[in-house]
Amino acid sequence: MILGDFLKALGQLGDRRFRGVLLKGIGLALALLFGFYALFVWGVGWFVGDSVTLPWIGQVTWIDNVISWAAVPLMLVLSVFLMVPVASAFTSMFLEEVADAVEARHYPALPPVQPVPFGDALRDTFGFLGILIAANLVALVLYLFVSPLAPFIFWALNGFLLGREYFTLAAMRRVGRDNARKMWRRHLPVIWTAGVLMALPLTVPLVNLLIPVLGAATFTHLFHRLNGR
Repeated sequence: MILGDFLKALGQLGDRRFRGVLLKGIGLALALLFGFYALFVWGVGWFVGDSVTLPWIGQVTWIDNVISWAAVPLMLVLSVFLMVPVASAFTSMFLEEVADAVEARHYPALPPVQPVPFGDALRDTFGFLGILIAANLVALVLYLFVSPLAPFIFWALNGFLLGREYFTLAAMRRVGRDNARKMWRRHLPVIWTAGVLMALPLTVPLVNLLIPVLGAATFTHLFHRLNGR
């Protein structure tokens, strides 16, 4: 069923309204990753300088260029970790547009929704983002002690947190904050599983650029399916 929700989201890529939101999401994600890359290269260049003197070799003037090129695969690896907070931060920015596009196509009989006030959405986003970052920093300690299990801890932790955030924000539009939290508790195993399935592709460079918007669409479908029960 969860896979069906994702396939519905994937099948809407041809929708001009949906595609517009997706392109904006990819553009902002790329801009953020490029900003991190530029900051990293600038920091390395400032630290290393235009040239460096190495023992037995002498003065080397091309090391900063090598580091700049080496930073490209490094940033692809870092995007695995950076895209988790990016997916969280983009939720409040895109979920309303994505949910409107999904409901217009798949649930046209629904009455108009009362938008979540911008201040509430912003507060929720920063609250979730803070919890997400803090939890992942704590998890870094676990990765050091149980490194073979690190990927599974990463997927389970972020699947839980992202599932909670995406589902709650999708449900709040229709049933309010309190009922959204009750639904999340009632259907926690399903929502957690959906969150893990969202966290898995976030660890694949380039593919992860699509996930924040597709995740918002998937959880909109998931909410309507669970609410219909």
